[in-house]
Amino acid sequence: MNKNDIVRLTIEDMSLEGAGIGHTDGVTIFVKDAVAGDLCDVIITKVKKTYCFAALKEVVEPSPFRVEPACPNARQCGGCQIMQVDYVKQLELKDSIVANNLVKIGGYDRDFVDSIREPILGMTDPLRYRNKAQVPVGLDKEGNIVAGFYGARSHRIIPSEDCKLCSKKSMDIVYAVIDYMKECNLAPYDETTGKGVIRHVLVREGKATGETMVCVVVNGDKLPKVDSLISHVKKVEPELASLVLNINTRRDNVIMGFETKTLYGKDAIRDTITLENGDTIAFDISANSFYQVNHDQMERLYSKALEYADLHGTEEVWDLYCGIGTISLSMAKHAGRVIGIEVVPQAIENAKANAKLNGLDNAEFYCGEAEVVLPEIYEKMSHPDVIMVDPPRKGCDVTALDTMIKMQPARIVYVSCDSATLARDLKHLEANGYSLQKYTVCDQFGHTTHTETCALLTYLTENSQCTHQ
Repeated sequence: MNKNDIVRLTIEDMSLEGAGIGHTDGVTIFVKDAVAGDLCDVIITKVKKTYCFAALKEVVEPSPFRVEPACPNARQCGGCQIMQVDYVKQLELKDSIVANNLVKIGGYDRDFVDSIREPILGMTDPLRYRNKAQVPVGLDKEGNIVAGFYGARSHRIIPSEDCKLCSKKSMDIVYAVIDYMKECNLAPYDETTGKGVIRHVLVREGKATGETMVCVVVNGDKLPKVDSLISHVKKVEPELASLVLNINTRRDNVIMGFETKTLYGKDAIRDTITLENGDTIAFDISANSFYQVNHDQMERLYSKALEYADLHGTEEVWDLYCGIGTISLSMAKHAGRVIGIEVVPQAIENAKANAKLNGLDNAEFYCGEAEVVLPEIYEKMSHPDVIMVDPPRKGCDVTALDTMIKMQPARIVYVSCDSATLARDLKHLEANGYSLQKYTVCDQFGHTTHTETCALLTYLTENSQCTHQ
């Protein structure tokens, strides 16, 4: 097998990254944009010892699961890896990815995993679901200002005027900012030279309230003719709630800087979520706050987390990686006390304000890394009945896990955006007295390979059975 060879393949399966998988002459070939069931011709792009990567040349016989992508940029853009796959098949793929990680990485028995897996929570409509558009700005080859999304595994902007995962309004706002840039002769930021002004435009929407925030991320600390910027944006969104400037002069690819200035309106926008038990919780969300990008599926995910926590009004709950308090406050309505820990200072201030906003005086919040704060405070406070964790993609730090194990809560509810690190952490917890009881996959990110999982662990009793192979 050599680079640029053309091979005819039947696609048998799909990878964790959404590539089609086929085999020829004992060699595994990963094909971007191929779908399980396709018969296709592919061009070999990279050759390894036991496997190859290939590009899709032609679909000879399409899979029954292949559909026409809703977005013309789907193959180029790195945002949607599996938009060419029927949505029902997408859910099946994601459910399988989580189960396989629990078996291969977590060490669980396959039959056991199948027995505790609850039905995946799919979306009613897997388009236009994002409440946050985070759009880079740059120049094309002709020197024109463009906005869009990075191509797969690159920082090359694929221009897009209408991402099908974001609202049309949010994309129109991005291009209103570009109109302002042209008027003021403002150059977009250039990663190579470190010069230029505007790096990203971020649009946040309160899906339940209709409030909109626009955040312009700049390589500097000010913008000219702010009134003109406001005017351009308000042509698209007359009821604009907030326009803020985020300062990021770092020479790296981190999107947001640490300092934000309000140029117009409020410092934060408000949104509400309503859980399946009827509880409604309001949140004020600032530019840097973590807030799930899919409002409707967030309601279902947090409802599941609350169900797994099994609260009866007296329990102490510790919520690690609590963000602006979304899960903390949904549990505070049904717990004796909730303690939240989060590393982002602004998020902690939001969480405290959100507790007051909802009239909840039984929620306390501490700022710092969970693996640092948790060992410092757990000796001084009563031990939790339930620990809730919703860590970043890298999962929980082993120090945080070991401290959780020392605290021995009756239940741990683990929400994860990466089932591989979830499986790794569950294996560590299982080796130290905890047993996985059930889990649910929730599709927060239609047309991508990403998903969320909510898992329940309980402290292992002497009569409990081992769930590992």
